[in-house]
Amino acid sequence: MPRGRYSLHDPHDHTPLGEEHFHCAPGPSGWRYVSQLTAPNGDHRGSVDLAIDELGRPIRLELNASSWQVRGAAIDGVTWVRTDPTGTEATEGNVKAPGFTGTSPAFLVATARLLRLTPGAPATRVRLLALTDPVLAARTVDQAWALLSRAQHPTDSGPLLVDEYQVTALDTGEVHTVHLAGDVVLSAPGIELEHLETPPSTFDDAPAPA
Repeated sequence: MPRGRYSLHDPHDHTPLGEEHFHCAPGPSGWRYVSQLTAPNGDHRGSVDLAIDELGRPIRLELNASSWQVRGAAIDGVTWVRTDPTGTEATEGNVKAPGFTGTSPAFLVATARLLRLTPGAPATRVRLLALTDPVLAARTVDQAWALLSRAQHPTDSGPLLVDEYQVTALDTGEVHTVHLAGDVVLSAPGIELEHLETPPSTFDDAPAPA
């Protein structure tokens, strides 16, 4: 069960946003990721609980941030309920999209699992429901994902399989790179892996390196 800590920062001006303390694990129905978020001063600022099935579809999502809460799942696309800090008002939404995205590294792993790309194949377009900080506002985004390479790197605990993805935001044309090792994000815009207590989980259906 991988367990560790990410540091989060603004991907444009590198302003520190805090840390995300996480653990995750594959299971009989797919994969689950749970984390607690802290502000730069150490105050608690939210949490993430995401479970996906073996095809990468979100079977349960619960986000908390600034006393706002979103619960969602893959139902007729994706469906969610957003509750305000007072807990008195809730708004529902539904879009034709296969998954969610947001600032948590969990969403990068989930999207990679959803798309199941192969190295060198043409980029795949995907529409996702983005839940944006600080109040978990919902909007749809279109991205193109391509798996540029898959390579093995020697480590003290054995070879580590690292995937390099190119992700393009289709509304702005902005391109960035994401490196994943199994279910751990090694690096991505706004995300740095600071500490990992156990090796990443690898997925049995991953193709061999090209």
